[in-house]
Amino acid sequence: MSEMRDYTSRAENQWCPGCPNFSILEAYKKAFVEMDLPPHRICMVSGIGQAAKLPHYLRCNFFNGLHGRALPAAVGIQIANPELTTIVSTGDGDAYGEGGNHFLHALRRNPNITVVVHNNEIYALTKGQASPTTPTGEKRSLQLRGVDIAPLNMPAVAILHHCTFVARGFAGEVDHLKDLLVAALNHPGLALVDVIQPCITWGTHSVKWYRDRVRTLGDDHDPGDWEAGLNVALRKEEAFSIGILYQGEPRPVFGHGYRESVVGGPLYRAVPTDRSQIEAALSAFRPAGSPA
Repeated sequence: MSEMRDYTSRAENQWCPGCPNFSILEAYKKAFVEMDLPPHRICMVSGIGQAAKLPHYLRCNFFNGLHGRALPAAVGIQIANPELTTIVSTGDGDAYGEGGNHFLHALRRNPNITVVVHNNEIYALTKGQASPTTPTGEKRSLQLRGVDIAPLNMPAVAILHHCTFVARGFAGEVDHLKDLLVAALNHPGLALVDVIQPCITWGTHSVKWYRDRVRTLGDDHDPGDWEAGLNVALRKEEAFSIGILYQGEPRPVFGHGYRESVVGGPLYRAVPTDRSQIEAALSAFRPAGSPA
């Protein structure tokens, strides 16, 4: 049986003391213990940002890439080796800003990965500029008069495009977040967990401010109801609803059909294609009589 210490790395932590990211890290470890998931079966993928540092602080496989480019790397990893549990650790700027195009196309493809977004509504690593999720009117380090454009609502976008698992968590509720992570990791296909993660250094609201406004979805909410999930994601209110917003019937997983019908299993086990087969395939594209 796994223990919390099994997932602890020896890397020196670079987060601010008291950062809610520590609680997200704890929720991950608790989820892995509950699932008895061996470290060598986990692959964390990240881009750039405070959330992107999280894989450094876990004992597991990880790939740390370019800003906003975690998703394509994660999709490639999952296609090549579906035996890994592939998780993207990212922030609202990394995933919804620089990586917004990759996020949209991941919704179309439906790869079997879990995307966990630390949403603090700012670019925290670069000292507090407005991000794609910063509320209208809030002042940031470069937006001194307040943000004058509307924020993106990516959980709503995900539900609209029929992502079959969309949840919202809160870093201040570790056990609840752990339950969401377990559910997301067990869900086949793309799973999005958007986590409210107040920044204690550059943010404009305290952790308590968010805690006072967080509301756990009750039994009156049916996560299997697509329209109800979309309505919760779009809801304009002072409270933040946390829980599984929408969980639909699984869709075909990206890459599965190719692996099964062409390769016959994971790509990393595939036998290299014989050169004569490659040449035969290329000949179909050459004009008649042209040299090989």
